[in-house]
Amino acid sequence: MTMDEFESVRRIWQGLGLPGIIDVHTHFMPKNVMDKVWQYFDSVGPLTGRQWPIRYRTAEEERVHTLRRFGVHAFTSLVYAHKPQMAEWLNSWAAQFATLTPDCVHTATFYPEPDARDYVQAAIVSGARVFKVHIQVGAYDPNDPLLDGVWGTLADHGRPIIIHCGSGPAPGEFTGPDRIRTLLRRHPRLDLVIAHMGMPEYTEFLDICDDYPQVCLDTTMAFTHFAEEMSPFPTDHLHRLRDLGDRILFGSDFPNIPYSYAEAMQAIIDLEVGDDNWLANVFYGNGARLFGLT
Repeated sequence: MTMDEFESVRRIWQGLGLPGIIDVHTHFMPKNVMDKVWQYFDSVGPLTGRQWPIRYRTAEEERVHTLRRFGVHAFTSLVYAHKPQMAEWLNSWAAQFATLTPDCVHTATFYPEPDARDYVQAAIVSGARVFKVHIQVGAYDPNDPLLDGVWGTLADHGRPIIIHCGSGPAPGEFTGPDRIRTLLRRHPRLDLVIAHMGMPEYTEFLDICDDYPQVCLDTTMAFTHFAEEMSPFPTDHLHRLRDLGDRILFGSDFPNIPYSYAEAMQAIIDLEVGDDNWLANVFYGNGARLFGLT
């Protein structure tokens, strides 16, 4: 990375009169887990027909330093479990990481298993501010009865859940909007943040936002050239993004992106769907409200 790369990011938020960026969708994990994630992206070419070079594949300390040099004031350690007896261990790691990294919002996760409600409650007591689940990787139905107590607890405590539930980059057995609608009918108070704008089911998840005023969307990977080649956002629905300006949050997927951080931000600006105030909310204000930051 060159100085120009840092400066290009800083020029964007400084030009909007912001103190920095709040990035709701970044990944920090135990090294052995992150290594396996990177191995997946290294092999994703045969799965999707295209290469996925990880731009910010560096040591953990350097990745934190990179975000700070970009001007990111708050970010997340979006851990997620893909099998039983994994989530509680990840939560312990994420709690320690948040203690050592004050600008990382304390993150936790869960998986459908008998003790899920207990360890989610424990994570909240220990200070968890946001939860992450990945329906595609976890390969489970969000309406699994083992999660009923979890969703109720999260709704009662008003904790946002960043949920990868769209069918991109490849569909899973339980991905798509239908199961999320079922979940929200059963737990209508849930503060869901639909990752990746619900890619590729953009319009269906926009419809869900229309029906549930607390549901938000994060911009992770959406609108970039890389994503548009796979799953273009329907241009006749761009006006809906303007109307949802207080519920769209900037997410980058750092470090696992195959392009620069500045490109992720510029892709949103290039939409030209809102004024500087709309952009300021996306890059900072909405995230600050979500996480209760001042």
